[in-house]
Amino acid sequence: MTTSTAEGSSKSADLGTIPLVLMYHSVADYDDDPFEVTLTPQRFERHMRWLRSRRLRGVSMAELLRARAQGRASRMVGLTFDDGYQDFVTNAMPILARYGFTATMFVLAGRLGGANSWSRPGPSKPLLSAAQVREIADAGIEVASHGLQHVSLLKADDGQLRDEVVRSKTILQDLVGQPVPGFAYPYGHSDPRVVAAVQNAGYDYACAVRPWSGIGRYAIPRTAVFEHDSSWRLDAKRAVTTVTVGNKLGVRRYRDGERCVSQ
Repeated sequence: MTTSTAEGSSKSADLGTIPLVLMYHSVADYDDDPFEVTLTPQRFERHMRWLRSRRLRGVSMAELLRARAQGRASRMVGLTFDDGYQDFVTNAMPILARYGFTATMFVLAGRLGGANSWSRPGPSKPLLSAAQVREIADAGIEVASHGLQHVSLLKADDGQLRDEVVRSKTILQDLVGQPVPGFAYPYGHSDPRVVAAVQNAGYDYACAVRPWSGIGRYAIPRTAVFEHDSSWRLDAKRAVTTVTVGNKLGVRRYRDGERCVSQ
C-alpha cells in the first residue's frame, strides 16, 4: 500500500476527469491488523450505506471506465479489492448484493488457495481458491490481476516481470473463461518499464494507489479506506480526491500540451 513512482506514458487523455475509486482489501472481524488492511463487515456495510445515501453506486472498474467514456459516470464509484481474500465471499459479497453494487477483485493468480505470507508479522489470511474465483466471476464481480506472488515489480527482472503481468492474466482468463482487462500494481509500485509491460500484455487499464504526475488509464489512483473511516471522513476523502486528482491531471495535460479540463 505504497505509492507509484512511475513517470511513463499512461494515456491520460482518454480519462478526462477520473471518478472516485475506493481501495479495500479484507472484510472480516479481527483482533490484530498492523497494516490496516481489514474492515469489519459492519463498517463495510456502513460504507455501502454512505454511498447509497449520497446517491452513488458502487461498480467495477470495467463498468466505471465504460460509463466514463460515455459521459455517464458522475454518480458511480469504483469499488476495488486487492489480494483476493476469502472473506470477500462470505462477508463482502452479500453486502454488495444487498445494495445492488458490483466490484473488481484483483487476484493473485500464483497464490490461489494460499495465504498472505507477504504480510508478516500481520495475521495469516486465506486467499481465494480457484473455485471461489469462478464463483465471484459468475456472480458478476470483475476478476482482474494483481500479479502472481505479490512482489514489487520494481525489483523484478524482465522474465519475472513478464510472468507477473502476462502469465497471471492467462491463468485468470483460463480460470473464469472471460477476458481479464485490469491490473493493480502490488504495493502500488510502478515505473515506466512496469507500465509498459502492463500495456504490452494487453490490459485495458491498471490501478495505482495515490495520484501522481503520470496519472492516466494505466495509473488510475485510488482512495484507501480504513476501519476508522466514518461517513464524514468519507465525505472529506471524496472532496480531497476530487481536488487532488483534478490538479494532478491538469498538470499532466498542461505538460502534454492538452487543454486542461476543470472538475
